[in-house]
Amino acid sequence: MGTPLKHDAKTINQAIERIASAIATRHAKTPRLLLLGIANGGIVLASRLAERLKKSGLKPGLGTLDISFHRDDIGLNPITKESSPTLIPHDVNDAAVILVDSVLFSGRTVKAALDELFDHGRPAGVELAVLVDRAGRRLPITADYSGLNLITTADNKVVVELDQKNPAADSVVIRSASSKRNSAHFHPAT
Repeated sequence: MGTPLKHDAKTINQAIERIASAIATRHAKTPRLLLLGIANGGIVLASRLAERLKKSGLKPGLGTLDISFHRDDIGLNPITKESSPTLIPHDVNDAAVILVDSVLFSGRTVKAALDELFDHGRPAGVELAVLVDRAGRRLPITADYSGLNLITTADNKVVVELDQKNPAADSVVIRSASSKRNSAHFHPAT
């Protein structure tokens, strides 16, 4: 098997900075901004984005969404014990909500997150921020903010590790199930 492609902490930090800058620009005058990390992949990313947005003068609410009961594959995959519960710090009605996740692939996770979100109210608008946007959509869902764009094949696995206590240990690794080659390519989002 070929060596997995890996993106280091510096590249990841730059990607997070680009996402935060784009959000800060778009939402400079948004009174009720709410970042919701999709459990479990988006929680650390949402927290880091919130920290950067606060440095930009914004005051986003920060919470999590548990999509376990909205997944379309719930019968095939049991709910993990590591799942984080839905915690929303304030009313979602008429708030500008940004869903945050580590990887956008088929779009099914985002669809489940939207279902969970709308169980709690009706936001003014919903946007999506992801660290990694990769090919393979099965639903018409696009990220509003993405840090890294990867061209991958269906047999690739994108593994994002964001270390809550040590960002220098962050990594994005693309592994291929194919023993002949690794066909993932990295393109920084612009």
